[in-house]
Amino acid sequence: MKRYLVLIVLVLSTIFYLVNNTDRIKIDFEEKIKESNIKFGFDLDSFSIKNGTIKEGQVLGEILYLHHIDHNQINRIVKKSKDIFDFRRAVPGKKYTVLCSKDTNETAQVFIYEKSLAEYVVFDIRNEIKVYIGKKPIETKNRLSSGVIESSLWNALVNNNLSPALVVELEAIYAWTLDFFKIQKGDYFTVLFEEKYVDGEFIGIGDVKASSFTHSGNNFYAFYFEENELYGDFFDQEGNNLRKTFLRAPIKYSRISSRFSKRRKHPVTGQWKGHFGTDYAAPTGTPIMATANGTISRASYSRNNGNYVKIKHNTKYSTQYLHMSKIASGIKKGKFVKQGDVIGYVGSTGLATGPHVCYRFWKNGRQVDPYKEKLPAGEPIKKENKENYMLLKDSLLQLLQSETLYDL
Repeated sequence: MKRYLVLIVLVLSTIFYLVNNTDRIKIDFEEKIKESNIKFGFDLDSFSIKNGTIKEGQVLGEILYLHHIDHNQINRIVKKSKDIFDFRRAVPGKKYTVLCSKDTNETAQVFIYEKSLAEYVVFDIRNEIKVYIGKKPIETKNRLSSGVIESSLWNALVNNNLSPALVVELEAIYAWTLDFFKIQKGDYFTVLFEEKYVDGEFIGIGDVKASSFTHSGNNFYAFYFEENELYGDFFDQEGNNLRKTFLRAPIKYSRISSRFSKRRKHPVTGQWKGHFGTDYAAPTGTPIMATANGTISRASYSRNNGNYVKIKHNTKYSTQYLHMSKIASGIKKGKFVKQGDVIGYVGSTGLATGPHVCYRFWKNGRQVDPYKEKLPAGEPIKKENKENYMLLKDSLLQLLQSETLYDL
């Protein structure tokens, strides 16, 4: 009986609340409906909406003209937007939205061009012309997935409905641990990573949080940990850094066209002499990266080297990058660069027969072959962070191991 009395009291209290708060509930409900009509930062209920897709050969000025914006105003819009967006670069197939006045003329008030799923350009032409870049909210979800190698890592990812972009991430994480050209059928991996969505549509992967790769029966683990707000890296089960101080190569997706040699016939001069560098063939314009942190000691041009950059990493090591098509903007003597920063682009300037970068490596003032050097490892987890790292590692390891072979 007591239970029924309590239930009756609850029902009566609810009815009393609804009766006395009807107006407030109605207002809250109406505000939520109103919020749902906000898009690109505008209340769509205030405009007449015209949506469309850029056609082949169509320019943005034409669309504005069709919505009663004259040529003089279009010219002013073009000038106002020149440092933000080039009108000539409207891509066929991209979506646009025109927010028009709610009258018989339906004159354009705001024009929105969607550069991508996540980014758009706003041309607000009400009164004073305003042009700016807007971004849609990105939803990030964690995903844990596994795969078995049958032919290649790429195919294993695709067969498991994973983004091929993970190939790049995993190769970077295990650059000094695994040779991905030697992975075998039956090797398998598990990876915890972020997927990014806009309006429910997948737009790409985010950060990798942890991964394991089993090769020839050996497990190789990688756990991402941030030592501080400015620095994070991948570490193994003991807290050792997976990254060496130097990258294996200054460019991605390349092949070695000529190795370090004390005697080689030069392809241009025909002379037999030492080739104290490693040549990486790649298409013109391919970004060239600094292989380690350091300070630019030279960024110049010479007859033999073409456009080149030299970096002093510390008192022991220096590197040099030759035959660039151009040196990257802002790269000059005295500038500090981090490992992976783009310092120039592949070319064939100087004594070169085709597009490549000649990568030279100095140790104690003498040029050496980096592939024969035992290069220093990256910094391990600091003592003061070790306990926090081990707690994070243990939880991530448990998660990775939950995705067993039976789930693959």
